[in-house]
Amino acid sequence: MQIVILNDAIEVAAYGADIFTAQLNRNARSILGLATGSTPVALYQALIERNQAGDVSFKEATSFNLDEYLGLDGSHPQSYRHFMNSQLFDHIDINKAHTYVPPGDAKNPVAACHEYEEKIAEKGGIDIQLLGIGRNGHIGFNEPSSGLTSRTRVKTLTKATIDDNARFFKPDEYQPHLSITMGIGTILDAKKVVLLATGENKAEAIQAMIEGPLTAACPASALQMHRDAVIVIDKAAASKLKDIEFYQHIEAENQKLQAYLASL
Repeated sequence: MQIVILNDAIEVAAYGADIFTAQLNRNARSILGLATGSTPVALYQALIERNQAGDVSFKEATSFNLDEYLGLDGSHPQSYRHFMNSQLFDHIDINKAHTYVPPGDAKNPVAACHEYEEKIAEKGGIDIQLLGIGRNGHIGFNEPSSGLTSRTRVKTLTKATIDDNARFFKPDEYQPHLSITMGIGTILDAKKVVLLATGENKAEAIQAMIEGPLTAACPASALQMHRDAVIVIDKAAASKLKDIEFYQHIEAENQKLQAYLASL
């Protein structure tokens, strides 16, 4: 893991946007893995601004989202398809026909999961996967106890996740308790993973992911096995790490190495 500790959420979003911008400028036909939730919003706003300024294009890119609520179609205001359209796709030059979100209204959700996996493989796999992390260490909707080699499937949400997401639903509005999510194995197949986390409420999950054991009790700990995982966090989210100075030292050395390689 590459651990990047920054001052605040603004710096975290900018750093993440730099990674995605570099990927698209290096390969315009990149396959992007995208995420929903509050953390990616600032990154998406930064990418919108860069796209509208002509600094990056999504015209030839393809995207796959991590997850979707089961039982909501794409027009529902709480669906993740609606979220992606309003927070990113409506404001950039991407072809929406090349943006994929698991179908929450699928008549046969199990078959839809297999089809989603097949579509990712057909496109050549995900080049760069964006992640957030839940307070219980979940990534996507892979809740604690999820298999570390799992594939796209239907998952039951924990009460903690349901409670965390209840703020997005009106008191009398139907809130799904099931989802379709990429599996941990699917996520680990991505060539690069970028996880963003901000705020003290994520500190325990970040500590467990980075310094704890590899365990299904903290699904994000599976990223310890990934060959190119970048963890971008602010100081509040890093506050429970046991050796912050070590991670900062390593990142400073990484930056020196990158500067040297760029000078060659």
